[in-house]
Amino acid sequence: MLTNRQQLILSAIVEDYVRMAEPVGSRALAKHEQIQFSPATIRNEMADLEEMGYLAQPHTSAGRVPSQKGYRFYVDHLMPQDPVELDSTAEALRAFFTQRMDEMEQVFREMSTVLSTLTKQTAIVLGPKMYTDKVRKIELIPLAKGRAVAILVTDTGHVEDCTVHLSEDIHVDDVEFIVNVLNDKLVGVPVSKLRSSLYSQLAEELTRRVERYEDVLAVVEELCQVGHREEPVYIGGAANMLKQPEFHDVEKAQPLLSLLEAGHTVTRWLPLEGLGIQVRIGEENPEGPLQDCAVITATYSLADSPVGHIGVLGPTRMDYGRIMKILEYTSRTMTNLLTQRMEGN
Repeated sequence: MLTNRQQLILSAIVEDYVRMAEPVGSRALAKHEQIQFSPATIRNEMADLEEMGYLAQPHTSAGRVPSQKGYRFYVDHLMPQDPVELDSTAEALRAFFTQRMDEMEQVFREMSTVLSTLTKQTAIVLGPKMYTDKVRKIELIPLAKGRAVAILVTDTGHVEDCTVHLSEDIHVDDVEFIVNVLNDKLVGVPVSKLRSSLYSQLAEELTRRVERYEDVLAVVEELCQVGHREEPVYIGGAANMLKQPEFHDVEKAQPLLSLLEAGHTVTRWLPLEGLGIQVRIGEENPEGPLQDCAVITATYSLADSPVGHIGVLGPTRMDYGRIMKILEYTSRTMTNLLTQRMEGN
């Protein structure tokens, strides 16, 4: 375990380096009001911290920078526990969330832009898997013999379609009957509850036309699959990576940008386990291009179950306290928003 003096010096080095992006020397640390040690004493402690793996020295004559181990120790043990004041940042988030939100898809897309602007890093938003969307309309368009396209429109304006297989001898009147039954019984039902509603809401109606039960079942089963597709991925501020001194080298930045362009792979490398704030630093990330980066994520929930994630990606030289506070505020507000929407308020 580090001594109190070593912890104080390591904390100051992390915070100075996050702010200045320049190696921190003993003379600069000696000017800190809370560090009442001589430059010689500070140099000795810095040398010990480097030997233990908490600091690195980029050049012989330069000061020190935090290592990934140093950042991890800072996040786990040294980061100030007092609430980070978000001031104008919180006001910007409040203004965003109090806008009229009829189109939830647009909200998630814009949220990634807002977060990237406020954090000056790359923001990633995984939209909910349509858990909160409610059925507005279902359409069924016959194609070739025994095939049709089922179209699901939700109350958020989201549109999904899928191909369904029906009885080859199905008549146009039967198709119309199926559409009428589905819309009569399922409009207003959350997409996540379509399968259970198939039995609780449709059973009585289906007994009147038993011969078409399998066709109705086929349509609803396909629509249920639509409701369990992967979360949509929204990435904001990917170019912010190029503004960081660590990624001015295009050859170093290119693999990272390629990873972001393949948005569908995000769920493989975002830390999505558990609730609350998750932090991965450097080599704790599974993908090679991310091993010079830090990834911070938070979940937002519905009925105590996580339904989506928000995250920030940047260099390990990151303002962890402020960004974690922003994500905590955003996830809490999103949870409240989705809960209110689900309850119809």
